[in-house]
Amino acid sequence: MLNIDLIPENFDYKSYISKFNFASLLNSEEISSDPSKKINLPSLRAVDNNQELDLPIEIDDLCRLHFITTSRKVLNILEFGVGKSSRIFADALLINKNNHLKYTESEIRRKDQYECYSVDNYKKWIDKCKNLFPQELINNKIINFHFSNVITSEFNGRICTFYELLPNVCPDLIYIDGPDQYSPLREVRGISTKHQDRMPMSADILSLEHFLQPGTLVIIDGRSANARFIKSNLQRNWSYYFSEEWDQHFFELLEPPLGKYNKKMIDHCLGNDYYQRLKSSEEFTLI
Repeated sequence: MLNIDLIPENFDYKSYISKFNFASLLNSEEISSDPSKKINLPSLRAVDNNQELDLPIEIDDLCRLHFITTSRKVLNILEFGVGKSSRIFADALLINKNNHLKYTESEIRRKDQYECYSVDNYKKWIDKCKNLFPQELINNKIINFHFSNVITSEFNGRICTFYELLPNVCPDLIYIDGPDQYSPLREVRGISTKHQDRMPMSADILSLEHFLQPGTLVIIDGRSANARFIKSNLQRNWSYYFSEEWDQHFFELLEPPLGKYNKKMIDHCLGNDYYQRLKSSEEFTLI
């Protein structure tokens, strides 16, 4: 289990939404009377290959993503799947930048600080989501959109999918909510995810694993079969937690700092709690 308090036990979703003006951020007044409750999405969500479903806002997820980003003082985000989460990440990074840039630009060796890199394989969807963003966030590179095709391939002989082109960045938070199962091009021995009974099976995080720094947090939204595939193939010391209530999977790269620069970042962003998790690692499951 991931020995980490992702959000406080008494977290007040409604107050948080009001404090950070989510209605304005998302350009929507569609906020339920009890935003802490998980909503039931249409069953077709998993098999929508046209990005046309008018899905309700999962405000509880967005609140947690915003809080996790600010509380962990995240510097860089890599997001698989553009959406309303992109707007939430951009706002949280802007808050972090305003609060911490003076220290991090002089003390932490990290290029392109406080930027979110959002990857998607639907150009029309990227253009639609861009409308949520004030132009200055795009001009100042708080948010960076990247288009890439998705291909069916293999990882260690296991059929899976990869985005063909990724931004060359070093994130300390990775959010996986894409691609959908109908996106990948090609087949491997006649197998692909383009079938109603299949499920997404991306392996991008596996190919990047050796580049990631201790303290990196990976969040997978739903996609349990994909999360289990990733969990089975990661090779470093990751702690893992699945929240059934939130339907989200969390992986934290729990290793000693690589050196003084990585330690400075961990000290600033995660503090002593990270070292306590590292010290007590035998008390929970490491992959």
